Amino acid sequence: MHLGGPTAFFIAWLANFKLLLFAFGKGPLSSSLSLAHFVAVACLPIKLQQISFPKSAKMFQDGEKSSLNYTIKSLLLALLIHVYRYEDHINPKTVPFLYCLQVYLSLELLLAIMGTLALVLLGLELEPQFNEPYFSSSLQDFWGRRWNLTVCGILRPTIYEPTRNIATCLMGRYWAPIPAVLGTFIVSGLMHELIFYYLGREKPTWELTCFFLLHGVCLAIEVALKKAFARSWQLPRQISGPLTIGFVIVTGFWLFLPSLQRCKAFERSSIEYAAAVEFLKNASQDIQNFVIPTLALV
Repeated sequence: MHLGGPTAFFIAWLANFKLLLFAFGKGPLSSSLSLAHFVAVACLPIKLQQISFPKSAKMFQDGEKSSLNYTIKSLLLALLIHVYRYEDHINPKTVPFLYCLQVYLSLELLLAIMGTLALVLLGLELEPQFNEPYFSSSLQDFWGRRWNLTVCGILRPTIYEPTRNIATCLMGRYWAPIPAVLGTFIVSGLMHELIFYYLGREKPTWELTCFFLLHGVCLAIEVALKKAFARSWQLPRQISGPLTIGFVIVTGFWLFLPSLQRCKAFERSSIEYAAAVEFLKNASQDIQNFVIPTLALV
């Protein structure tokens, strides 16, 4: 799960879309890059960030904040894995919510680890992969500015912008974003079907496509309503925020989680987490038994 899934995501989706942009002289690969940077940017969920030197104090503060943020989320993920041992004693209605939380934490931490490796090994300054999606105030805010910015960043130039340009010629600039949004979400759904096929090796049920199509339709409606009423009426953030997160969670329970459960994603990931913990325990024991006595003798 933790090797096959990310590899499929990095190669089958991100790398192919970046190479498609590169063929037209666009995207991150069109910049002047060394071979190592070219391969890293093509195959990993990273995006080069333009920074100025010397680094400001704000950048260091943001780095410290991110470290604390990721530490808390890592501990929360470890707690979730431990809680699953007592799943028989947990209210069944609570388990899907825990699954959704695990998906978010696992994905964010995995992308953060990849970004950190690129920073350490290649010296690349990277943009964040997530932007606290639980603070979203609308579907447009959730999908466009907070959730999985890597995917958002690759879908915008490859699908959204070309579709919007074509739609502008056919129906005018004012309504062109509507078909562009729908087309982007349809492609996202199809790519998720491909990734989940690699995970479970089962024929697609198209629930994932329906999930993203539903969100695309709702987002298109949201954009249309904002165009029509934004200046005269708008929901307060205290109301729109919970409604947005609630809608994402409910539709995720309905159309997204079943695909993960068919892949036995949570059972397999728990086994892999347990194997990783056992490996670390054995490695720690080996260090205590062999390395420490050797250093004492020296």
